[in-house]
Amino acid sequence: MSLDDRREQKLGLAARAAWLYYIGGNTQDEIAKKLSVSRQAAQRLVSLAVSEKLIKFRLDHPIGECEALAEKLRQRYDLQLCEVAPADPAATDPVPGIAERTASYLQHFLAQRPPAVLAFATGRTLRESVDQVPRMSCPQHKIVSLVGNMTRDGRASPYDVVTRLADRVGAECFPMPMPVIADSAQEHTLLQSQKSYRNVSDLAASAKVAFVGIGEIGWGGPLHRDGFVDDAELAELLNMGAVGDSSAWVFDQDGRILSGPVADRFIGIPIDSPPRHLTVGVAGGAAKVVAIRAALVGRLINGLITDERTAEYLLDEKT
Repeated sequence: MSLDDRREQKLGLAARAAWLYYIGGNTQDEIAKKLSVSRQAAQRLVSLAVSEKLIKFRLDHPIGECEALAEKLRQRYDLQLCEVAPADPAATDPVPGIAERTASYLQHFLAQRPPAVLAFATGRTLRESVDQVPRMSCPQHKIVSLVGNMTRDGRASPYDVVTRLADRVGAECFPMPMPVIADSAQEHTLLQSQKSYRNVSDLAASAKVAFVGIGEIGWGGPLHRDGFVDDAELAELLNMGAVGDSSAWVFDQDGRILSGPVADRFIGIPIDSPPRHLTVGVAGGAAKVVAIRAALVGRLINGLITDERTAEYLLDEKT
């Protein structure tokens, strides 16, 4: 038996142990007996299933503090949808909790039988959310991108989610086969004149719901860190007062979409303020608070999925 075969066999056993523990309600002693392994081996198998993400977690009971924060955010920013994920006091990364809550909403929309268009921007949190959606059969739906899915040198964006999600649920996929940012104003005009862009734009306009990431603009921020803008381009955006971006649109602290030599070269579906359909911002973390608040104030989004700590920051006028 090859190493790959042995690993696959072990993962299969780990998955069975996890099912017995989390779904079947068995103790570790009972699992050990049913799988003919030691109690220590049963414990290790369950731990392996968790570390390899062989199980998916869904929270089906509200947490009072999170519900209260969500309601305050709904009222303050007139949101159609708001969900606040609990925060782990010992963790610094809010993405896993936000991704779990987002995946739950994605599953809800995808499970609906009438055909619908679901639109997506990009981002790390959205990518992790999509990875938590179970495999489904949803051929009636269309998954459409709101932003280009390539870097300027032709590499696929690491945070593109539409193809990833469409593969998981069997939906029709409509990516935007263009760079996130064009090299020139002329190239930008040319790319947006393409039939593929117009088709995607028309579909996005009919979307039932859109899920968008919100990134902070700054040195080492997502656009800069991942090479979509260089130092000079970032400096220009900062000089204009840019604090955040969503769906390839850059905005200031009041949520106003900015225009300029760099900002105008991003390729994305235009943002409506207020949105014409449910548009859910999916983001969290101290570094994103200013950008998230700006998107809320500017009514660039009318839904928000975030974490407990970020919600507290957004409700604190001092931050």
